[in-house]
Amino acid sequence: MILCQISDLHIKRKGALAYGRVDTAGYLARCLERICALRPLPDAVVITGDLVDRGDAEEYAHLRELLAALPLPHYLVVGNHDSRQALRAVFHDHAYLGPDDGFVQYTADLGRCRLIVLDTQDPPHSGGSLCEARLDWLDEQMRLAGEQPVILAMHHPPFATGIAHMDAIGMPGTVRARLATIVARHPNIERILCGHLHRPIQHRFAGTLASTCPSPAHQVAFDIRPEAPSAYRLEPPAFEIHAWLPGEGLVSHLVAVDESPGPYPFFHPDGELID
Repeated sequence: MILCQISDLHIKRKGALAYGRVDTAGYLARCLERICALRPLPDAVVITGDLVDRGDAEEYAHLRELLAALPLPHYLVVGNHDSRQALRAVFHDHAYLGPDDGFVQYTADLGRCRLIVLDTQDPPHSGGSLCEARLDWLDEQMRLAGEQPVILAMHHPPFATGIAHMDAIGMPGTVRARLATIVARHPNIERILCGHLHRPIQHRFAGTLASTCPSPAHQVAFDIRPEAPSAYRLEPPAFEIHAWLPGEGLVSHLVAVDESPGPYPFFHPDGELID
């Protein structure tokens, strides 16, 4: 099983640039082209939130056109920039998104693994949360999963990152603690895949590994000073691949969108190391 993760697309209406500078649609198109060129192809793609920038129907319609280039099952996760209602209206054929009046939470079987998606939206706030109803739902889904390996996907990471302006709109410590109680009971949770930070960050959480995925467009500037300003950089875009290897479990890779020179051989045709 190969699961591709992309995150924080921030798609705007056609012709619009994020922050007056970033062509998020162009960046996504390049990312999807790179994913489609992978061999073997991933079995599915999970997109961990901030699918669009302002949560309006025109942005989702633009996103839908862009994702038409992806010949793979793709699972949409809501972030703080998203609208549950507009998402469901435009992606009406994505039945897993659920009814109009509920959280965007669902499960999907991906070969050996089960994907469980959590909705961490807390509108109108930019930070994330998980109420008792959502946590109870997770607990029940873990019971139903039995011993099957599980991948949790959500937008807001359940840990502080040291990037102060992002942690200020993260998940409160009390919520993280309640989630940790559930996660710690289930050692079959292989990963917690998150977005929101526009950077690759890893953290040990309640006995498993939680991580954030970079964006296919702009990245949050790396600056862990407490007084660091809110800023972004046009660092190399990337995505992640999570592969289930028989006898090994889940292995995760960071993959650059842009091609680089190579590949070059390590050895001559006669087997001698090139030196």
